[in-house]
Parts: sequence; structure tokens; C-alpha cells
Amino acid sequence: MFRNVLGSLMGLAGAAAAVWSPFRAWYDGRLGRDYRVQELFTSAGITDHGSTLAASILLPYLFAAVLTLCAVLLRSRLLMALAGIVVLGFTVLWTVRQGQAAGSLTIGSTPQALGDGLANAYGAGALILLGALVMRGRPTRPARPLPPTTPV
Repeated sequence: MFRNVLGSLMGLAGAAAAVWSPFRAWYDGRLGRDYRVQELFTSAGITDHGSTLAASILLPYLFAAVLTLCAVLLRSRLLMALAGIVVLGFTVLWTVRQGQAAGSLTIGSTPQALGDGLANAYGAGALILLGALVMRGRPTRPARPLPPTTPV
């Protein structure tokens, strides 16, 4: 039971960090909510156009948070791991697409550097996956013994 509680708390903390990360700076002082989800999948890549909140990168992170909440309620390690993969997948995809658009990515305190919102997203995905590893899940039911057979 302790492992389920600890894994659930880790997953919920990761989900909260994932939802919070688009409201922080991701690259060059630009907030994560300013990136459209469609930009990750089009040939144009990441552009300078803004985005509405409903169409931003916040959308997959909200989906992952709902998955995490369902995983906690159902005590499902698989759902929680899926939520962590969604968060890390979209974060890695954004990083690759931003690297293609910018030509290179830098980490540090320079004006054109990766921000703390991106670090929050990576940490959130890792925390959700770690929560899935820590969780024990639902107890398995013992197998029912088969009724004895009678010789014919």
C-alpha cells in the first residue's frame, strides 16, 4: 500500500509539473503555451506565430494529467507509464522541431537558450514514469482451483 501511495503522489506531482510547464519560458523567453501542437507535425515546423491556449502544447499535457489521475484512481501502472510517455514524447518532439527551426539549441543563461519550462516538462515526464515504476498496482486475484475431474 505504501508503494501505491508513494507512486501515486509522484505521478500526481509530475502531472502538475507537466501542466504548469507550458506557462514557463521554453526557448528564447517564449512561453510553451505559445507553440501550437500542429507545428510539431507539419513540414513547416515551429514558427513565430502564437497560439491559443486550447490549441497549444498544453493540450497533450492536460491529456497526460487526466491519464495520470485515472491511473491513480484505478491503480494502473500501465496508464501512468503511458502518461509519462506522452509527456516525454511531446517534449522530445518539440525539442527536435525547435532544433531544426533554430539550427542549434543552447542551454544556459544566454538570451536564446532553453528555458526552465522545458526542464519542467522533462522532469515531469520522468517523475510520472518513476511513479509508475514505484507503484505496485492492483493486487492480483489468486487463480481458482479447477474442480476435480472424475474418470469416465
